[in-house]
Amino acid sequence: MLKPILLVEDNPKDLELTLIALEKSQLANEVIVLRDGAEAIDYLNCQGAFASRPSGNPAVILLDLKLPKVDGLEVLRHIRDNPSLTGQPVVMLTSSREEQDLVRSYELGVNAYVVKPVEFNEFVRAISDLGIFWAVLNEPPPGSIRYVRRS
Repeated sequence: MLKPILLVEDNPKDLELTLIALEKSQLANEVIVLRDGAEAIDYLNCQGAFASRPSGNPAVILLDLKLPKVDGLEVLRHIRDNPSLTGQPVVMLTSSREEQDLVRSYELGVNAYVVKPVEFNEFVRAISDLGIFWAVLNEPPPGSIRYVRRS
């Protein structure tokens, strides 16, 4: 079974565009969508509504910076402070071009910081490239399940 891609995004338009872009990249990974940082933490800890979810970490977390309840930086801090999430790839996917957000994200250990392009085709291409990189090209830690691309 392939590891899912965890997408944490509260903006309905950005969510729809991201899902379209991931679909166009023809990845077979399931995409799990969460709408706020508190849900993301519950999912990653297998608690609350996610207490009975299958164990294991996602292939990658695409994490919005500006989230309700718990913001993306706090979710990232939680991930990096949790020994069971060591090595978990996290991509900050945000509209923020603020230098302080970029610096803080890298200080907390984000793997990549991607500013969402405004133009639709650029956005689709950027998300597709992200999905292919993390689910196909990136060499996962030992014991992870590798994705084999459909032809």
